[in-house]
Amino acid sequence: MARLSSGLVIISMCGLALTACAKTDEPGAAPTPGQRQGPVKIGISLPLTGDFSEPGKGIQEGYQVWADRVNAKGGLLGRKVELVFRDDASDPNRVSSDYESLITQDKVDLVFGPFSSRLVIPAAKVAESYGMVFVEPAGAAKEVFEQGFKRLFYAAPAIADDHYDYLADYLVKLPEDQRPKTAAYASLDDPFAQGTAYGLRDRLAAAGIKTVVDEVYPPETTDFSPIAAKIAAAKPDLVVGGTQFEDSVGLVRALQELKVQPKLAAFSTGPTLAEFPDAVKGAAEHIVSPVGWSAASTFTGNEEMVRRYKEMFGGAANEDAANGYTVGQIIEAAVTAAKCADPSKECQDKLTEHIRQGTFDTVVGPLSFDDKGRPEQAHMIQQYVDGEIEIVLPERAKTAGLVYPKQEW
Repeated sequence: MARLSSGLVIISMCGLALTACAKTDEPGAAPTPGQRQGPVKIGISLPLTGDFSEPGKGIQEGYQVWADRVNAKGGLLGRKVELVFRDDASDPNRVSSDYESLITQDKVDLVFGPFSSRLVIPAAKVAESYGMVFVEPAGAAKEVFEQGFKRLFYAAPAIADDHYDYLADYLVKLPEDQRPKTAAYASLDDPFAQGTAYGLRDRLAAAGIKTVVDEVYPPETTDFSPIAAKIAAAKPDLVVGGTQFEDSVGLVRALQELKVQPKLAAFSTGPTLAEFPDAVKGAAEHIVSPVGWSAASTFTGNEEMVRRYKEMFGGAANEDAANGYTVGQIIEAAVTAAKCADPSKECQDKLTEHIRQGTFDTVVGPLSFDDKGRPEQAHMIQQYVDGEIEIVLPERAKTAGLVYPKQEW
């Protein structure tokens, strides 16, 4: 499927699977009395251009794979799913106006969330003001859950501050002579990215691991050599990047050029994407990252999602796509239980209450939520080992042992 550029794009998932779209006047697909007719329109604004375009497109693909599967089995309540996309260009102001118009002008039945905490908060405010349930795939910063939202749910295993909990546990429990003594942190000025880095920082600092560098850089940063120089001068045992994709690549390459040799390097998001190893030109080995999903897992629907993604997009699925797909799984279960998919207060209340009280089988594992919409599970830790992504923590999920110290760059 061609990438989207900007503006409003309506994708009828029939175009992806011509045999998949049940018409409401076909046998077995007729609506029950009182049920709305026509497609279930789902409004979505995503950063398809701008700073978050790479993961934004991954989320979009996950949504599309989910809709393709749902339409292949007859849609939601006998109505095919139609995804209505807008490109917010990674702009918080634009994402607000996008959801406003999706709800008031396009008259969507449901909404799905965007990518990044920076965009989720303004988007959720609009959805909340219209009483719409708001399941989102990538708003994990603690600020998201401090807004008083009643209808927001984060469809991933853990919030940003908890992403590195398994790694923190591992490092703190190492024998004194092996435990890192110092750590350097560099983070994108973004609530999610900072949440991942600082969640780990706070755990390690409390255990006596000294912070020797703590840098925050703006999203438009392209030259990471000054930050890398500070880290090189401090000679930390541990380097942590609160990153997305482009900045994770920039930081790793800058550190590699200066021959910074930490015992362990951890970066969020970027290393979970298939493009990362080539982008860092061979420097991926032994880098660790928190990850909420694995292609090899046996969680509900994962094998089908991986297969269908490859059929539709010709490559390997990634965590962003899995998180988008998970949003769809949760909404699908709620719609099936509530027997409605429309913007009425009655329906949105039913959907919200079902999600608040339920536990959902998804491609990222069982998910349940606390009273603020935070997931109650935890992220795994992945590491590149001999060029392959392995799950190294926790013990019960690992496919290989954690390599520590890492090999030199």
